[in-house]
Amino acid sequence: MEWYISLSIILAAFLALMFIGVPVGFSFLLVCMISVAILMGWAGLRQLVMNMRASVSTYNLVALPMYILLGQVMFKTGMAPRAIDAIDHWIGRLPGRLSLQAVAGGTLFATLSGSSMSGVALLGSLFAPEMERRGYKKAMVVGPIIAAGGLATMIPPSGLGVLLASVAQISVGKLLIGITLPGFMMAAFYAAYILVRCSLQRSLAPSYEVPAIPVSQKIVEFLRYVLPMGAIIFLVTGLIFVGLALPSESAAMGALGAFGLAAVYRKLSWKITKECFQGAARVTVMIFLIFAAATTFSQILAFTGATRGIVELAVSAPVAPILIIIATQVIVAILGCLMDVAAIMMITVPIYFPVVQALGFDPIWFAAILLLNIEMAGITPPFGMSLFVMKAVSPKTKMSDIYKAGTPFVIMNCVIMGLMMAFPPIVLWLTTLMRY
Repeated sequence: MEWYISLSIILAAFLALMFIGVPVGFSFLLVCMISVAILMGWAGLRQLVMNMRASVSTYNLVALPMYILLGQVMFKTGMAPRAIDAIDHWIGRLPGRLSLQAVAGGTLFATLSGSSMSGVALLGSLFAPEMERRGYKKAMVVGPIIAAGGLATMIPPSGLGVLLASVAQISVGKLLIGITLPGFMMAAFYAAYILVRCSLQRSLAPSYEVPAIPVSQKIVEFLRYVLPMGAIIFLVTGLIFVGLALPSESAAMGALGAFGLAAVYRKLSWKITKECFQGAARVTVMIFLIFAAATTFSQILAFTGATRGIVELAVSAPVAPILIIIATQVIVAILGCLMDVAAIMMITVPIYFPVVQALGFDPIWFAAILLLNIEMAGITPPFGMSLFVMKAVSPKTKMSDIYKAGTPFVIMNCVIMGLMMAFPPIVLWLTTLMRY
C-alpha cells in the first residue's frame, strides 16, 4: 500500500472517531494501535507498548506536570487575583482600563501558568461581570479576555510548548526562551489595539471615576503581591536563561516556590493542596496519553515510508522553501477552525518537522511559529476551546458575539506570525544569549 493511502486512512479514521465524541487522546491511540496491528502484527503491538512506556519516561516531560501544578496552585489559592488588583492601581484612567487590566492580568498569569483555558476562566470570572456592570461592549469584554488567556501558550511556562518540543524532539529550554519575546509582543499589540480603539470609540468602554490611591499604597501593594510573583517567574524562566537549571528542574523549583508563597500568604491548606495535586494529575495523565499516541504516530509514519515520501515531496517541490513553510501554517490555521489544539499537534508535528529540517530551517524558529498558530486554534471559530470556556463564564453572551470579539485578536496574531517568519531573530535572539 502506498504511503499516502495509509496516511489518508489513518487520519480519516481519527477524524471520524473524534467527531463522534471519542476523546482526542483515546481516538488517536486507538487508531494507532489498530494501524500497528495491521501493518506490523502482534509483535508490533508488543513493541508499541514498550515504545509508549519509553516515550512517557522522557526526562523533558518532567517539566510538564510541574508547570501544571504551578498553575493549579496560582489558580486555586487566589494569589494571582491579588497581584492583578495591585497592577490595576497603576493603570489609572486610560481608555478601556478594564480591558487593559485583563491583558495585564493575562500576561501575569501567563508567566505563572501554562494553561490558556485556565487563564480564560480566571480572567473571565474576575473581569467580565465588572466590565458588563460598567457598560463595556462585548468587543471590549470578550475579546481581550480570550486573547489574554491565550498568552499562557506563548509566554513561559507553556505546557503546550513543552509538549510540542518533546514531540518534535527539540530543546525544551530553547523553545521556552524563544517564545518569550513573541509572547510579550502579542500582549503589547493587544494593549495598543485596546487603547487606540477605545480612544476612537468611547462607547465601547465608558469611562468612570477611579478612586485616587496614594503612591505609597501602590508601592506597598506592588512589593507585597507583585514582586514575589517575580521571584516565581525567575525560578521558572530565569534559571533556564542563565543556565542554572534545566526546564524540569526550574519547573520543580517554580512549583515549590508557589507552594511556599501560598503558605506565606496563608492561603495553603490540606484541602487546597489535595485539589492542586488531583487537578495536575488529571491533566498530566491525559497529556501523557496524547504524547504516547503522537510518538506512535511518528513511528507509523516512518514504517510506512510516509515521512520519507513527504520530505522528498517537499524538497523537490518547484517553489521557494519559505512558501512551503507558509503552506504548512495555512493548513494549521484551517485545522484550527475544526479541531482541538492537541489533535492539531498530534497530526502536524510528526509530519512537519522532518520537512523543516530537510529544508534547512531552524526547528526552534518553526516550533515557535507553529505554537502561535496552534494557540490561535483556541480562539478561532467555531470550535476554539477558549471560546467555549468564555461562554461558560459568561453564559448570557451569544456565541456570535464571542466569535466577533475574537476576530481582531486572531488578525493581530497573524500579523505577529508574519513578523516571526520575516524576522527570525524575534524568536532566536534570546536563545543565543542563553548560558547552558
